[in-house]
Amino acid sequence: MAEDDIKKDAKETKKTVKTQESKKEEKPKTATKAKTVAAKKTSTKKPATKKTATKKPAAKKKTPVKTTKPKTEKPEVKEEKPKTEEKKAPAKAEEDKKEEVEEYKVKKKPELSKELKSKLQTRKQIKKRTPEFLREEWFRYKRVPKNWRRPDGITSKMRINLKYRPSKVRIGFRGPKETRGLHPSGFEEVIVYNVNDLEAVNPKTQAARIGSSVGTKKRMELEKKAEKLEVRILNM
Repeated sequence: MAEDDIKKDAKETKKTVKTQESKKEEKPKTATKAKTVAAKKTSTKKPATKKTATKKPAAKKKTPVKTTKPKTEKPEVKEEKPKTEEKKAPAKAEEDKKEEVEEYKVKKKPELSKELKSKLQTRKQIKKRTPEFLREEWFRYKRVPKNWRRPDGITSKMRINLKYRPSKVRIGFRGPKETRGLHPSGFEEVIVYNVNDLEAVNPKTQAARIGSSVGTKKRMELEKKAEKLEVRILNM
């Protein structure tokens, strides 16, 4: 009986060992199955990443194409315009300079003595310091013009020469007697209406002023005649 029990125990131990080995062999199968499933999932996901990678560069390529088009077009137009303008400008400037040099002539000056020249200078200095003589209370009423009138009111403060009122016309503001009526250049003015009047003008001390009623046709004739006689015309 004891031998039979020993045999049974040996058989049972063999069975247990077999079952354990079979379980061990089954576990790696499940592990391999899991790995294969994971590999399939990863294999399916990988192409998705590739698709996204292919889409992104396409979007990047489109944006630079839009920005590059206006940049290439604008500078070409801007560069061409100034070149044409710069070429035309110097040519026009040179022509204008030539015309000015040809047309311009130095204006004739009078033959004056040293005393008269010095008195003209004093007249200039007096003119600088003389105020602008305006009518009394021209600023108060619109109906009162600015042209000078001597104040003669009984209560006029300007007539009494009070300090806070503007100055009146006085003899102290007058220039030298020899220079009265002379043009700033020093010429004595003579009004001219026709060609015959120019012959009576002394070109050394006198200058012609054409009358306001003379037309353009006669003005042209007077200008030509004045060039021959070397007479200066003040209003041409």
